[in-house]
Amino acid sequence: MINAKLIHKSFGELQVLKGVSLHIQKGEIVSIVGPSGAGKTTLLQILGTLDKSNSGEVLVNEVDFKKLTETELAAFRNKNIGFIFQFHQLLPEFTALENVMIPALIANKNKKETAEKAKSLLKYLQLSDRMEHKPSELSGGEKQRVAVARALINDPLIILADEPSGSLDSQNKEELHKLLFELRDNFGLTIVIVTHDNELAALSDRTITMKDGQIID
Repeated sequence: MINAKLIHKSFGELQVLKGVSLHIQKGEIVSIVGPSGAGKTTLLQILGTLDKSNSGEVLVNEVDFKKLTETELAAFRNKNIGFIFQFHQLLPEFTALENVMIPALIANKNKKETAEKAKSLLKYLQLSDRMEHKPSELSGGEKQRVAVARALINDPLIILADEPSGSLDSQNKEELHKLLFELRDNFGLTIVIVTHDNELAALSDRTITMKDGQIID
């Protein structure tokens, strides 16, 4: 599903990734762990087409990113990759329902059908009574579940999660961890998680450890 080969990334003189290679199979939940500054988030952004490597190649579902134009890359990302961030990244002026709908509307999908699907996802995530609330009216756990629904709206192949439980309390963290595995089983997703949470990493099918821009385990 995901193949990265000899990924190098520098910011000026700073080498952040030093020849990283990995393979993630369809349906796997893989955690990427390591100290701050190891290059975990940079790698996740490159796998998700949010950033580009200086050299090396990334293939997702056998699609080579380097062969796509910027427009094609944006369309591929919108259709195939869902993102969950530590601080939700919800747009404050929109309701929960509207936030979930945004990626599908960007893809020019039917507005009525998109609204129905977004409602269905929010219901699945036990947010039926919070659809018309704006992010400022939601708890941290509710915001993160809205972000999960948004990540699912376009039926992606892959979910990339950057410290998804990092801003949650213990109860919401445990619920989110359980949810990620339910999503894999119910939606057939491949999930890659950057995390400092040892409990979440231990639950994953596989853990990749990074240090100083390289995979060490």
